[in-house]
Amino acid sequence: MPDVRTSPSSPARPSADIITAPGAGPAAPPSAAELLDFARRAAADTELVASLPLDPEGRTWLRLDGPGGSEAWLIGWPPGTGTGWHDHGGSHGAFVSASGELNEQSLAARLPTEGWKTLELADGVDRERRLAAGQGRAFGAHHVHEVINPSDTEHAVSVHAYYPPLPLMRRYSRTGQTLRLEQVERPEEWG
Repeated sequence: MPDVRTSPSSPARPSADIITAPGAGPAAPPSAAELLDFARRAAADTELVASLPLDPEGRTWLRLDGPGGSEAWLIGWPPGTGTGWHDHGGSHGAFVSASGELNEQSLAARLPTEGWKTLELADGVDRERRLAAGQGRAFGAHHVHEVINPSDTEHAVSVHAYYPPLPLMRRYSRTGQTLRLEQVERPEEWG
C-alpha cells in the first residue's frame, strides 16, 4: 500500500467470526457487497481497531486476512491526511470507517484505463460522501476517488478490502475539471 507507514509485516487476523472458514472448498471470488460486509465486521471489532498503532505524522496500517483471497487493510489516518486521487487498477472493493469520519470525493464516470494523460471531466460527475464511524461503501472496478480525514484534531481508522488484490494503483492530479494521470504504482514499489 503506497504512501503509508508500515506496522508489522505479517497479516493481522481479525476475530474468527470475520474469517472465511478454512476447508470450505473453492468459492466464488468475493463480491463488492461481501467485501463491504467483511469491512463492516472488521471495523466493529474494537480489539482489532485498538491494535493499530497511530502516528501523528503519517498514516499507519496493518494488513488483514480478507475473505476469498482479497487484500484487506486496517488504516489509521492522522488529522487532515488523505490519499489524493487514485484508482485501484481494476479491483473492486469496499471501505468502512471504524472511528472518526472520512470524506470521499469520487467521480461518477468510467475513465478509460489506457492511452490518455489528461481528461476534461464533464459537469456533474463529482460525488461526495461523509462516512462517520460504522458507515462505508462498496465500489466497482473502475472507481476513481480520494479519501480524506477532514478533522483538524482527531484520528480516523478504517478498514479497506479489494479483490483481486491490487495489481496497481493509478495516481491522478486534479485542477478544476481537468484530471491528469501522474503515476502508475505497482505492489513491488510499495515495499
